[in-house]
Amino acid sequence: MNESSLPEMTYRDAIKAALREALQQDERVFLMGEDVGHYGGCYAVSKGLLDEFGPQRILDTPLSESGFVGAGIGAALGGMRPIVEVMTVNFSLLALDQIVNNAATLRHMSGGQVSVPLVIRMACGAGRQLAAQHSHSFEGWYAHIPGIKVLCPATVTDARYMLGQALADPDPVILFEHVMLYNRQEPLAAAPAAPMTQALVRRPGQALSLFTWGGNLPKALAAAERLAEEGIEVEVVDLRCLRPLDKPSLLASLTKTHKALIVDEAWKQGGMSAEIAAFVAEEGFWLLDAPVARVCSAEVPIPYPAHLEQAALPSVERIMAAARALMEGR
Repeated sequence: MNESSLPEMTYRDAIKAALREALQQDERVFLMGEDVGHYGGCYAVSKGLLDEFGPQRILDTPLSESGFVGAGIGAALGGMRPIVEVMTVNFSLLALDQIVNNAATLRHMSGGQVSVPLVIRMACGAGRQLAAQHSHSFEGWYAHIPGIKVLCPATVTDARYMLGQALADPDPVILFEHVMLYNRQEPLAAAPAAPMTQALVRRPGQALSLFTWGGNLPKALAAAERLAEEGIEVEVVDLRCLRPLDKPSLLASLTKTHKALIVDEAWKQGGMSAEIAAFVAEEGFWLLDAPVARVCSAEVPIPYPAHLEQAALPSVERIMAAARALMEGR
């Protein structure tokens, strides 16, 4: 079946369909978080699920991230399959102790006697004028932690199927859902595109490799489309999973293009783009014909005013300028 004949769905509805399927297929699965029930979720992802599955499966929690993430960890240890929704990634910092010191460590600290099959969903990213306390991209922080997997679904198909793949994993998995993707509508494939830890080439090319994930994928593809009109064929690689990082796919792309451009909505210093650049330098140095280039957010808290917010973020124009500079050796 070609893409033009596939049914279309929004990213929001794809996640809801994944939640519904998980709840239907396994009675151990439940959803908990702030406003997930009666309100239907901050971004309307869980709207209607309370009526369908009842308050024992769709649980509204108090405004205490440490409390309800901890409850999710306990439920997972007890044999349940909790899906914990944290309203925005900034609020997850209130639960860092639970995520980093408990969920990520218990398998190791118990000598493999226990596992924590927990899925945590977080909205992330900027673009909706929600200001600094609701708009950051901390995927790279969590990708630093052994013991958890970090997924960044960027397409409707990944939004639909990655949740089920995450629930099948015996260890904690965090899904980052970029706020600017919820309204996107795209064709929905009938099955997952690949295992959840595998990177995918979204657009093949020979001139340079553009590595990105999550909310930056549409910008990267738009930039690649426009650059193709200038004769620069960019290969866009959607990393999809930041821990574990699909290193063979990165090197396979560089073997073709010999140039690397990383687009990351987080800050440049100490971020995921720095980790990828370091990996390329360590294990792919002899594949490179030019220094690694990066496009990241400005080194400021995300501003509230729309024009300043957009100026702080990676844009199609900034991606195109970085690609041109890389090709010209600047």
